[in-house]
Amino acid sequence: MNGFSEVTVVGAGPCGSFAALNLAKHGVKVTVFEEHKEIGVPTHCAGHLSIKNLKRLGLDSLPKGIIENSFKGAVIHAPYNTELTVKFNSPVTCTVNRALFDKYIARLAENAGANYMLNSRVKSLKIKGKTVEGVILQNKQVFSSKIVIDAEGISARLLKQAGLPSNNRMIVKSVQIEVENVKNVNLDLVEVFLGNNYAPGFYAWLIPKRDGKAKVGLAVSRGNPENYLQKLIHKHPKASEKLGTTKILQKSFHSISLGGPISKPYSNGFLVVGDAASQVKPTTGGGLILGMTCAKIAAKTAFEALERNNFSSSFLRKYKQICDENLGLDFSVMLKIRKLLNSLSDRKIEETIRFFKRMSLEKTFQKIEDIDFQGRSLLKILWKPRISLALIYLILTFLSNP
Repeated sequence: MNGFSEVTVVGAGPCGSFAALNLAKHGVKVTVFEEHKEIGVPTHCAGHLSIKNLKRLGLDSLPKGIIENSFKGAVIHAPYNTELTVKFNSPVTCTVNRALFDKYIARLAENAGANYMLNSRVKSLKIKGKTVEGVILQNKQVFSSKIVIDAEGISARLLKQAGLPSNNRMIVKSVQIEVENVKNVNLDLVEVFLGNNYAPGFYAWLIPKRDGKAKVGLAVSRGNPENYLQKLIHKHPKASEKLGTTKILQKSFHSISLGGPISKPYSNGFLVVGDAASQVKPTTGGGLILGMTCAKIAAKTAFEALERNNFSSSFLRKYKQICDENLGLDFSVMLKIRKLLNSLSDRKIEETIRFFKRMSLEKTFQKIEDIDFQGRSLLKILWKPRISLALIYLILTFLSNP
């Protein structure tokens, strides 16, 4: 049996469901296909989110049980044991139970009128000429639509079928575990571990929960992330004190694209959002807030296309234009920071953290207003003498030998 929906969304993660929610609010007939039997399973990321930007997206009143903890700042562990703590007066971030969070966004979309089809894997796009006109399911059912929104995640199979550029630039592989019996942690702070001995090309994290458990993980640009995680747990001088006797409760693996958004996230009858479009912070690997921001823009673009009955690439390109206007500066700055970080040796990273500490930049960093839109946040504080000096130091560090 064939089906029809004005808009088809592939993937019921937060970005797909948020696009569906914003379309359904406008009365658009939208169907979401999810390949798994249950939304939010398996879980891939830590769900560490900005409280400010959850509110910006209208998600500041999450139901009880979704938020696992809130944080006032972070402890950064440099490669050779220097520690830099940045702490705010009130919580600025929180962690959410990703399975419950994903289900909540989907439930909002469903209540607004979106239709969900679980255990329904999209095998390929339905393409006529050069226009996407729907999807073909694994069971060979054809589902037609005027626009397809691809929110399938980093695998991006459909993106490739549409002939769009891939998101395979600067990929890191991550592993995350949930553990119990964590010791000596400050529940108000997340912890970040830098250094090529434990997380080459990225970093490791420890995110405590209020129930005595913690989310621990890392990503690497080379090697086996699971081997590096075991090394962190048992051999890192600081992490081993906290994690050496923990018991692993859950484990998940995920790849992260740090190369910035793909150059063309649209084609005739087709829009791409979230991880599939590499709408991920190159600095931290976080993608929920920025991806959902782009999903909202995609929904608005799709709604306008339906109103005008124009699904051409030339019209849908406004999706990228609006994303660039809102996020282009931030992605550009974050990508430059990522390339700088990747170029630094452990010794240079250690020296930089020590310099920041000597300059008492912790207090200046507290003035950063937004951890997601990092480009505009950094520009607002660049005029401060301490930050200007730190920038000069970083430039000289970048130009000097490793």
